[in-house]
Amino acid sequence: MQLLVDQGAKLSSAQITRIAQLFMQPDAQPQRPPPFLHVWFNDIGKVLVNMISYILGYNTSEYVDETILIMLSMFTPGRSPVVHYDYARFIADRIHEKFMNLERERVFKYTSFIYHLILYNQPDSFPIFLKKLDAK
Repeated sequence: MQLLVDQGAKLSSAQITRIAQLFMQPDAQPQRPPPFLHVWFNDIGKVLVNMISYILGYNTSEYVDETILIMLSMFTPGRSPVVHYDYARFIADRIHEKFMNLERERVFKYTSFIYHLILYNQPDSFPIFLKKLDAK
């Protein structure tokens, strides 16, 4: 089942719920919008959140925001993404926000947007191989 996200819109409750069912622990299903705590995710979710956060250059994966959730859905094991997102619109909005707030940021860090685009448009270039070594 794929859920379509309108151009640049926020994820709906149904879309967040669908992603959470795949990647979050059953007892930690979200009752509010993101950000979510990293510890609420299942093993596969934690590995993917760590990988995505690292590639995007985030300092920590303690909090999982909407961007990470959207990218997380791209790596649904054995399935096509559960969310299709207008990522070009998202990037354009973030770049615009950075330019409009240069007095706050003092610098425009465009490399993070390049990482976002590479990861989002070429997920096959980032294969994920998971093994559970402590299985009974």
